[in-house]
Amino acid sequence: MINQQALAAAISERHSVRQFTDKPLESQTIEALQEAIAAVNRESGLSFQLMTDEPNAFNYFVARYGSFRNVRNYIACVGPEGPGLQEAVGYWGQLLVLTAQALGLNSCWVALSFRRRKTPAVVEKGQKIACTIALGYGENPGKGHKVKAASQVSASDVQPTPSWFEEGVRGALLAPTAVNQQKLLLALKGDRVEAKATGGAYCEMDLGIVKRNFEIASGKDHAIWL
Repeated sequence: MINQQALAAAISERHSVRQFTDKPLESQTIEALQEAIAAVNRESGLSFQLMTDEPNAFNYFVARYGSFRNVRNYIACVGPEGPGLQEAVGYWGQLLVLTAQALGLNSCWVALSFRRRKTPAVVEKGQKIACTIALGYGENPGKGHKVKAASQVSASDVQPTPSWFEEGVRGALLAPTAVNQQKLLLALKGDRVEAKATGGAYCEMDLGIVKRNFEIASGKDHAIWL
């Protein structure tokens, strides 16, 4: 697995990319991704699957309308239907997004602009594909998105505010969210943090992504959450 320092660096280096080159994924990169996905599935109970050289899921007009081009590699984010799936997919999927960035790949979270029926991912009874993560070598590295001020998304009942919390909030603000809505609230209460989504499309998935970025940037783990 990629070490913590590399994941932390990937938070600021990674931007959403929708157009990819024809270069196939290198064998050692595929192997590293498969190992990371297997570890995530063991720990989370999800069924993420790497699809390589598979153009059919993104080969239609909605993908083109969404500016996707040449998506031939992606992670199908599969898990059990029911409450909690969206947040779990965001939380564990973001670890894979940052791992991919550290491996030299570009990526994009994709919830709508693909055809679920065309992906060869295995979806068992009681499971669903929540979304995909497009992967590959980008035509460009993407660009940063506008972020809110920390004061707009965070609060603390501890003064002075500890530096780990401030670093976590900075990392959280760099997390990708649906249409860059950043509808979240992180509140430090004693030595733990309450995280809430404040509405919007795919807000639960966004919350999972935000939590992962916060943990990595702050140096904390899942025990930090209220």
